[in-house]
Amino acid sequence: MHSAPASGRGSLSDRDVIVEARNLSKVYRDFWGRSKKVALKPLDLEIRRGEIFGLLGPNGSGKTTTMKLLLGLIFPTSGEALVFGKDATDVSKNERLGYLPEETYLYKFLDAEETLDFYGRLFDMPPEERKRRADALITMVGLDRDKKRQLKEYSKGMTRRIGIAQALINDPELVLLDEPTSGLDPIGTREMKDLIIDLKKRGKTVIMSSHLLADVEDVCDRIAVLHQGELKELGRVEDLLRVTDVTQIRARGIAPAAYDEIRAVLKRHGGEEIDIGNPTTTLEDLFLEVVRDTQARPGRRARAADDSQRG
Repeated sequence: MHSAPASGRGSLSDRDVIVEARNLSKVYRDFWGRSKKVALKPLDLEIRRGEIFGLLGPNGSGKTTTMKLLLGLIFPTSGEALVFGKDATDVSKNERLGYLPEETYLYKFLDAEETLDFYGRLFDMPPEERKRRADALITMVGLDRDKKRQLKEYSKGMTRRIGIAQALINDPELVLLDEPTSGLDPIGTREMKDLIIDLKKRGKTVIMSSHLLADVEDVCDRIAVLHQGELKELGRVEDLLRVTDVTQIRARGIAPAAYDEIRAVLKRHGGEEIDIGNPTTTLEDLFLEVVRDTQARPGRRARAADDSQRG
């Protein structure tokens, strides 16, 4: 298993570690006490203040179990989970947490303002503070125009956004997001990822779980890769993805005639040519560019990239 330093800042004090798992495991048992499902094998990790930490793995890998253990919703079979230095089962920590489950269980007959007011009451917030926080969060998640609509009329993307808002109503220090982009289209996914990055800019620590590789790669500082309940990789995203035996050189404005000279230099120095050509974008970036261009210039039709090759 690979491991990488959590930050380039050097040694960190204990105050920077706000979530810790020590030999944390969870085994579900049947009525007779026999082991039925090993959901999480002994896990050790630390999550530091101000980072976006990703739990990555396929369905059934132990991501949601880890989330529930950190939230104190279930009890560990062995080991311990610490949040802000307290045992995860200590409910006093909850006022400093925000949580977005994979399925947002909200009251469909309430509108956005009523929803946030309801959750604000759960934290015993005074009326004027509830109103101020609700207005600010509705603006932050882009629901100003839809704040009077009942949630039953919301799309999946809008429902996820109001879910983020309710998770932030208490201005938490730590936010846990379980599959935050689940069921969203590319536009909704990009908006959700931008919201997560904005949370970090606002000083929040974020733990998110996902089985979607691109989502984790785009927003997370460090990741833990889980498979069949076991930690397989842990480290900074760029360190885990770096291909150390390949050197990449990017340049702009080079004529194709220069390619032969570049190849000759590589050969002279014992290098193996892998690829010389134009880089590609991602399908997500291409899709979003098309949507933005359509909004800016309605009615414009795109020319297929291979039109010039047709007779």
